[in-house]
Amino acid sequence: MKLLVILGGGESGIGTALLGKEKGFEVFVSDNGNIKKKYKDVLIHNEIEWEEHLHSEDKILNANVVMKSPGIPDKAPLVMQLIEKDVSVVSEIEFASKFTEATLIGITGSNGKTTTATLAHHVLKNDLDIGLAGNIGDSFAKQIFEENHSNYVLEISSFQLDGIEDFKPHIAVITNITPDHLDRYDYKFENYINSKFRIVKNQTKEDYLIYDADDEVISNWLKVNPVQSTLLPFSLTRVIDNGAYYKNNNIYITLNNNQIIMPTANLVLKGNHNIKNAMAASTIASLLGIRKSAIRECLENFQGVEHRLEHVLKINKVQYINDSKATNVNATYYALESMESPTVWIVGGEDKGNDYQELFSFVNEKVKAIICLGVDNEKLMNTFGNMVDIIVETQFMSEAIKIAYKVAEAGDNVLLSPACASFDLFNNYEDRGRQFKEAVRKL
Repeated sequence: MKLLVILGGGESGIGTALLGKEKGFEVFVSDNGNIKKKYKDVLIHNEIEWEEHLHSEDKILNANVVMKSPGIPDKAPLVMQLIEKDVSVVSEIEFASKFTEATLIGITGSNGKTTTATLAHHVLKNDLDIGLAGNIGDSFAKQIFEENHSNYVLEISSFQLDGIEDFKPHIAVITNITPDHLDRYDYKFENYINSKFRIVKNQTKEDYLIYDADDEVISNWLKVNPVQSTLLPFSLTRVIDNGAYYKNNNIYITLNNNQIIMPTANLVLKGNHNIKNAMAASTIASLLGIRKSAIRECLENFQGVEHRLEHVLKINKVQYINDSKATNVNATYYALESMESPTVWIVGGEDKGNDYQELFSFVNEKVKAIICLGVDNEKLMNTFGNMVDIIVETQFMSEAIKIAYKVAEAGDNVLLSPACASFDLFNNYEDRGRQFKEAVRKL
């Protein structure tokens, strides 16, 4: 019996344990920290061996295959030892994909991947038997174990792509690539870019790569690194013969000389970045044979993703917007770009080596006050101090909202778009977003 060791007892780990056991592996789950009670209960119920607060190296190093959680770096000493021993160390996406014949749609990118994946699933689910997994919801492995859909939309991070060998999506999407997580890539942007492009590593000309042709990082990489995939670019700025483009409030999608036209006037989601997300999702749906009328209807009734430019409440004619999922500068760029009223901007957290320069024009034009919400706000205070009349700092969400309430006037926006990770004050970006919404509701 082959030994499957799982490093990390979170969502992907537990899903992999269930699937591994069903497929005849001896399974051992090892977590250096706590395993949540709900996950422990699943392991105990299914009689799967586990440990927490340690890694028993003698057992782990005897594994035939190791699935490691995306949170564990490749350079962790235990992982290095496994690789030296020629043990296969893979991600959940890689392990699970071996046990399904489903058509896979893999979506990656620095920003927009959650919205694009959720939107694509929304457009496809009425016509196809389809699951949504990866970085979203129930793990891919768990869904294969429980219901094994005929199709999956997978939101995939660079960390998950680092752990693939044979994984091959029939349709791959790269929404954009901007510097992010560089602490995991030796502070070299090119390492992170190469990691994202692993999504096409095993594709053939029968498979498709949908990508943002306006993104110079993507276009330049493709010039130097030819891929096997059939390319379907999308663009806001130029006409695309095979792929999608935007002109005069319409999206034009051309596949094999067939063109469909989708009006965008009634999209709930505003901003150029959401037109790009809609182009990517519509191209996926067109490839899979969804009718134009069905695509259009789904695009128009899609309400968006929690913590991504989520309109929370309007109080005294001030709109409060939760964009806690903006954990890097580029995501905040899209948020500020889409603001059409004077904005009180709540920013800050754990800085990942941010360069805020690309935000300067929006801050000068749209931002009336800045509230820095973090343990260390010095860089933000120095960067933006001379650009706005009001800049304050706090370490409490409730206080940030009270300050915003005092400063904002009728017609303004209050925008939480932190451009930073959340771990200095919050458990994760969801916790930060929920605290924002609770504080707003208490006003």
